[in-house]
Amino acid sequence: MLTYSMDERGGLPLYEYLYRRIRTDILDGTLSPGEKLPSKRALAEHLQLSVITVESAYAQLEAEGYVYTLPKRGFFVSHVEQRRPAAPAAAMMPAAAETPRRWTLDLKSNQVDASRFPAATWARLTRQVLSESSEALLRPVPHQGLPALRQAIADDLRDYKGMTVSPEQIIVGAGAEYLYLLLSQLMGRDAVFALEDPGYSKIRLVYETCGTVCRPIPLDGQGLSIAALEASGAAVAHISPSHHYPTGLVTSIGRRQELLRWAERRDGYIIEDDYDSEFRFSGRPIPTLQSIDHDGRVVYMNTYSQTISPAMRLGYMVLPPRLLERYRRELDFYACTVPALEQHVLARFLSRGHYEQHLSRMRKEYRLRRQRVLEAFRSSPFAHRISISEQGAGLHFLLRLDTELSDEVLREKAASLDVRLGFLSEYAALPDASFAHTLVVNYAGLDAEKLPEAMELLAKLFA
Repeated sequence: MLTYSMDERGGLPLYEYLYRRIRTDILDGTLSPGEKLPSKRALAEHLQLSVITVESAYAQLEAEGYVYTLPKRGFFVSHVEQRRPAAPAAAMMPAAAETPRRWTLDLKSNQVDASRFPAATWARLTRQVLSESSEALLRPVPHQGLPALRQAIADDLRDYKGMTVSPEQIIVGAGAEYLYLLLSQLMGRDAVFALEDPGYSKIRLVYETCGTVCRPIPLDGQGLSIAALEASGAAVAHISPSHHYPTGLVTSIGRRQELLRWAERRDGYIIEDDYDSEFRFSGRPIPTLQSIDHDGRVVYMNTYSQTISPAMRLGYMVLPPRLLERYRRELDFYACTVPALEQHVLARFLSRGHYEQHLSRMRKEYRLRRQRVLEAFRSSPFAHRISISEQGAGLHFLLRLDTELSDEVLREKAASLDVRLGFLSEYAALPDASFAHTLVVNYAGLDAEKLPEAMELLAKLFA
C-alpha cells in the first residue's frame, strides 16, 4: 500500500501533494510500468483522506498520462521514461554580493558630482507630472519617444548647438549602448564600421557583439586619418569630433569637411558621438559636424549621463531623412525603452530652462575643479617627471609620466596603494608604443580637500 506522510505537504492542497508523491514514485521507478494502484477507497482509508481527494489526484495523473484505467479493474502505471539519478551537486559557496571596491584614489572612473544636481527641482517636476499628467503616464509612449521630450531636445539643439532638426528625426533610447545596437541593425549586417583608435572600448564591444565588423583607425593631429579610413573599406565611421575620448582631440574644420566628402563618395554615414562636449571651458563651443552636413550623411547622438547623471539611462540620436525612412520601415517595431515618467520630467526640465541653468553651474564648478587639479599636479613633488595634455574641455586630461616601468607594473603598484589608474594604452585596439606611460586622469570626482592626499599617494607611486 502506498504510504505518504501528509504532514510534509506544507501549503499544498492534499490532492496536489498526493499527486506529486505518486508522480515522483513513477518517475523514479518505485512504481513499475503496469503496476496496479490501490483503489480510491482503499488508499483514502489507508491515508485517512477523503475519497474525493484521492480521486482528484488520480484524475490529474491520468490527465498527464502517468496512469491509465482499465474498465472495472482500476488504475495502472503507464510506461514513461524514468528520470536518471541526479549527479551529486557540487558544494557551492553562496555567491557574494558584488560590491565595487572603494578606492582611496580613483582616477580612472568617469564620475560626476551628484551633490550638485538640483534634486529639489527634479522632485518638484516629478510631483507636477504625477498630479497633472497621471493619465498620460499610463498611455503607451510613441516608439521614437515622447513628442514633448523630442521637441524639447530639438529646441535645445537649435539654441545651444546651432542644429536645425525636426523632432520627428529624434529617436529616444535607454542610453548610448542601446542606440549603438539600433545603429548596428540600421546600417545593415554587411556594413563595416570604422572606429577611432584609441577610443572608448565599449563602442567596439557593443558593435562586435551585434556581429558588426569593426576596423580601428588611427588618429593624427587633425582627427581620424582619412588615408587609413579610405583603405579600411568601411562605410560607417563612428567618431567624436568635438571632444574625443580619451585624447581630448578636436577634429579640425578641414578634416571634418574631408570626412563629409568621404561619406558622400562612399555613400556612407558618419555617427557623431557628442559625448562630453558640453563641458568646454575656453573659447566658443565647437559646432557639431551635423550642423555643416548638407547631404544627410551624419547621425548625431548624445546622452545625459555626464551632464545630469550616469544613472539616467537616457540618450537620443538624430537621424538624417534617408536613414529615418529606413528606420521607420525596418526598426519601428521597437518600443521606446525609456519610462514615460522619466521622459515627461526631463521634457519639463529642458523646456523650462532648468537644464541650461544646471549646465552653467556645473561648467563653473568643473572649470574651478580642473584648475585646482592641474595646479596640484604642476606643483607636486613629481612635477618634473610629468607632462600634461589638456584641451580646456571635458572631465579628463592626459598625463604622461617619465618612467621606465610598464603600464601593467604601474597599475599593480598603484593598486597596492589603493589607487586606481587608467592608461591610454587600455583604449587602443592596436598596440602603439607612443601610448605607454600615459594616464587618462578623470578629475571630476576629485574634491579640493582630497588633493593633498592624492598627491602624496601619487608621489609614493611615482617614486
